[in-house]
Amino acid sequence: MRAEILSIGTELLLGQIVDTNAQYLASRLADLGIDCLYISTVGDNPARCRETLERALGRSDLVVSTGGLGPTEDDLTRETIAAVLGEEPVVDAILERELREWFAGRGIGMPERNRKQAWLIPSARALPNPNGTAPGWDVRKGEKRIVAMPGVPREMTYMWEHHVEPTLAAGAVLRSRTLKMLGIGESLAEEALGELVRSTTPTVVTKAKNDGVHVRITDKDTDAATMDARIADMEALVRERLGQYVWGTDDETLGSVIGHGLSERGWHLATAESLSGGDVARTLAESPGSASWYVRGFVRPMAQADELAQLIDDLRPPPEVRLVVPYGEQSAELRISTPDRPRSATIRFGSPVEGRRRALLAALDLLRRAIQD
Repeated sequence: MRAEILSIGTELLLGQIVDTNAQYLASRLADLGIDCLYISTVGDNPARCRETLERALGRSDLVVSTGGLGPTEDDLTRETIAAVLGEEPVVDAILERELREWFAGRGIGMPERNRKQAWLIPSARALPNPNGTAPGWDVRKGEKRIVAMPGVPREMTYMWEHHVEPTLAAGAVLRSRTLKMLGIGESLAEEALGELVRSTTPTVVTKAKNDGVHVRITDKDTDAATMDARIADMEALVRERLGQYVWGTDDETLGSVIGHGLSERGWHLATAESLSGGDVARTLAESPGSASWYVRGFVRPMAQADELAQLIDDLRPPPEVRLVVPYGEQSAELRISTPDRPRSATIRFGSPVEGRRRALLAALDLLRRAIQD
């Protein structure tokens, strides 16, 4: 299957927003073994939108578009698809009712211009959007397929993962296993994996994320047991080479891993930070069950280690685990103490923004390692 991604929106051409949707979709298509041969971007112009879609349909079997599903006059995706296929859009009564209920649930009346978001054409079925007002379209016409989704990433990713991607596995079961790592960069991770990243059954893809490097192993098969065995074998090979950096899998977060470790030991945690600007406290506080193990978080601008440590020392009763992230201009030494022993880690950075990010990840990783050890 040949696929093409079509990103719609003048704001993309003006550089006002970054097209993360296309990157995400290209990666997901690759995991499915679908060749993405083109990625196109077009502004909110009727003639150019139509020209771009016609060209895409002429050379690709699957066209995946994002953007242009809003209620305003410059949202042209529905009109464009209808015009290219020669079909007339009409308001679907069920979709209109759901839209009106969505607005009513928020105590406001639905603007009449939003009725266009309830449009359907004969070749389209609606894709549910629980995160917004714009349903997507899944259009089948002969051997061609058009999937139109909103441009808002959280709406698009939900729609893709729950209502589109499962239909592209061609009757096969599709599963992924993600290993999450810290302490190694993406290029070094890929280099260590070597020939594994060229595997096709299953595929192995590295990605740099906010919480480190992810290695995603994806496979599909009509026989789930066979597929699961291949994924398990590949995971074992990846862990042989990079296991020392793995901190979690799949839906686990650093906060949940840390919280689980603290709860198992009956330990409580307090943090005092400067360089990370409260990012550590926020990450931990947002983790499930944090009220049972996270005692207090202090944030002080441009504070040194001793000052921060004293804030925790004054707590009564004293927590078993204490993490300090002091200020630094080009480097900082992070400190942690547990009932076992103290530990530290030094980070170096070139700018305040980089320092804040590195401080967050290094602090969470140091905390994780100290608890697990």
